[in-house]
Amino acid sequence: MAHTVIIVGAGVAGTSVLVHLVDALTRTGRTGLPCSVHLVDPHPPGWGLAFGDDDPLLLCNSAAEINSVRADRLDDFVVHLRAHGWTGTPKDCVPRARMAEYCHERSAQATALAAAHGIDVHHHRTTAESVGTGTGHPVRLGTGEDLAGDAVIISTGVQRPRVPRAFEDFTEHPAYLDSPYPAHRLREALHPGGRVLVLGTRQSAIDASLLLCREGHRVTLASPSGQLPAVRPSLAAPGRPLPPLDRIAALDPADPHLADRVMRCAVEALRLLGPRPLRLQTSAAADPVQRLREETALVEAGACAWPDLVVPVIEAAIALGGRLPEHRRRALLAHFAPFTGRYATAMTVVNAHRLLARFDAGALRIAPAYPAAVAFHDGAWQVRWPDGRPERFEHVVNATGFELPALHWDQDRSALHLSGPQPGGGVLGRLEADLRVRRHPQAQPERVWLAGVGTHVRIPFSNHLRNVARQARHVAGQVAEQVAAGAPAR
Repeated sequence: MAHTVIIVGAGVAGTSVLVHLVDALTRTGRTGLPCSVHLVDPHPPGWGLAFGDDDPLLLCNSAAEINSVRADRLDDFVVHLRAHGWTGTPKDCVPRARMAEYCHERSAQATALAAAHGIDVHHHRTTAESVGTGTGHPVRLGTGEDLAGDAVIISTGVQRPRVPRAFEDFTEHPAYLDSPYPAHRLREALHPGGRVLVLGTRQSAIDASLLLCREGHRVTLASPSGQLPAVRPSLAAPGRPLPPLDRIAALDPADPHLADRVMRCAVEALRLLGPRPLRLQTSAAADPVQRLREETALVEAGACAWPDLVVPVIEAAIALGGRLPEHRRRALLAHFAPFTGRYATAMTVVNAHRLLARFDAGALRIAPAYPAAVAFHDGAWQVRWPDGRPERFEHVVNATGFELPALHWDQDRSALHLSGPQPGGGVLGRLEADLRVRRHPQAQPERVWLAGVGTHVRIPFSNHLRNVARQARHVAGQVAEQVAAGAPAR
């Protein structure tokens, strides 16, 4: 009996699932396997929200060496870049469009390999609205059609921008932009040379600032913290093994001192990287621009070892987080939020230099606080700061990031909806260790898997690309085993 596999989402996670699935299905060299694969995504493979922007200012935040969609070929992205004339180093960060091009090429190659083995791959250029449970697992498409699948892998990324405080009533306002992406929106929606308030001070806000300053705008950044991320060369693989971090995955989830033990492992690992304490690898300046300047200088001087901790700490946290109950996982993430906010999401030194140039030119500044009140009248935003001082802006750009994707049950749990909450239903808050979905704890797992950022209900740092590739390989292997075994559709 022919099997139908549906992959919802054709970004990095969906591409990785497709590549691993085709590899697994064709590994034996047989042809005519009883399987067809359907991709559901309105965009071309790879060209989604995360990487589908060809503006050269927008860089990947992670090094090329950790961006492979193949879990078993960690240098695959670097190989792709070299084949297309790139001359950088594996630890460099490249424009995001290069990642989209890579995913697009690997998706096309997987599709051709599948066709050579008698496996049809179809791309439906639309959205998926819901995935049914029970027999056939029908996927309701944005066209109103249903597509039945014996296995469904949901690998969608982020889509919905966060709504910042004080702007809840202005999300549809023509002078408010809910996100800086794609970059062309900033050019098309904003009048040149205006005063722009950017909400946020992290990665999206850094992107927005650079894009807006390039177009001649005067930009003010504002966030509750008023702090910029730390500076590092890139998010790259460590240069040496760090055994203390290996202990994190094996820590007791019930230990009341779990956070302290995680911190102890990280401190021991940092000591292996050299005698310089963390306080001498970062700046303590109160002024965020001065702090940026000093931390950029530390990176340029080769005085920062802490970036080598980030990837192994993230991967240790992923391994530990999958074993924790939800309340313990949330508590642990909240405890370390000040560290992850500055270091796990640190900016590249390339962007640090770009920001400093804009600060020094007077085109960019950071407000000391978040707006106390906002209103729009007389053709402009009227902002009142906590000290009572008013200020006027022509535009507001929300760069506070995106909500994590959530799946929602309908009332009788007959379907999972990707489009939002359902009357009488609830959010999917639990995921099995094999990344499958259950209707309730006593039910048999559905032939519905999650891969990528949607696994945040179980896995911290679910957008970490090396982990996404491992998830994709794991899920693809399970589905391929079912196809090879000829398991009948439920």
